[in-house]
Amino acid sequence: MMLSRAFDARATALQRQGRLGTYSPVKGQEASVVGSSLALDPATDWIAPSYRELPALVRHGHSLERIVAGYMGKVASSGIIEGVNVLPNQVALATQLQHASGLAWGLKLQRKPGVVMAYCGEGAASEGDFHEACNMAGVRRAPIVFVLMNNQWAISTSRELQSAGEFYRRAEGYGFKGVQVDGNDLLAVYEAAADAVERARAGNGPTLIDCVTFRLSFHNTTDDPGAYLPDGWLERAEREDPILRVQTFLAAQGLWDDGSRVAVEGEIAEQIDAAVQAASAMRTSRAADVFENVYARPPERVRRQRDELLRLAGGS
Repeated sequence: MMLSRAFDARATALQRQGRLGTYSPVKGQEASVVGSSLALDPATDWIAPSYRELPALVRHGHSLERIVAGYMGKVASSGIIEGVNVLPNQVALATQLQHASGLAWGLKLQRKPGVVMAYCGEGAASEGDFHEACNMAGVRRAPIVFVLMNNQWAISTSRELQSAGEFYRRAEGYGFKGVQVDGNDLLAVYEAAADAVERARAGNGPTLIDCVTFRLSFHNTTDDPGAYLPDGWLERAEREDPILRVQTFLAAQGLWDDGSRVAVEGEIAEQIDAAVQAASAMRTSRAADVFENVYARPPERVRRQRDELLRLAGGS
């Protein structure tokens, strides 16, 4: 969680310097992301992310340097390596959810032990893709857990203006279990996720987890939340900071103090420095990368497009 928070600050600074593309911080939602992903086995289970799940991807084996390379626009260098059960980040709302349901159904058909965890925001729950994915998962009793990151704002549209009902109750219409959890309570999120993963692995179908949390930063680096957040909203939300809650809990158990904090922050800074340095040294994108890993045998029209692009790019 602390790695994620520190990386948010570094990535935002790098974006402001023109070294990274648009970035969406996880700040405030760390307990929902980390607590849910801790219930997964990276060796067998899959993650279908949206675009605000960085700590889950790192924990699942997608290296931080490759993630940084992706934000630098280095397509080939940022690829997910073989054996890492993670789908690419998806910015278009909810479009990854059908892939996630299909992946889970495929695991079931192949009698594999894996479970898919699919992340989306509450804004994505208003998309038709969300309904279609949940309906298919319910019908096929697919081993999938939908984690809805309910951070109160779909960019600048408040949760109250978006939906008249509670999101977790939608699961009933799809024929599976829905639960709501305090998304800023790491242990509560983990407990709900572990139960959902166990149910899916046992063949008892999907679960929808509604993680009620708060976005403590902008939607992404193009956003100005000051233009729409009500007075005092952010200050109230910051009192529920999930990292502070974990640190306070650990301190009460005698497991955390200022020395621990300084040591962990130092290790994290070194890790981020190394990832940025490694990503900076990776090769930049080439025109041909656009056509890689799409077709085994490209159609004639695609070959013509590739040849034209390479000619315009000077053959690189």
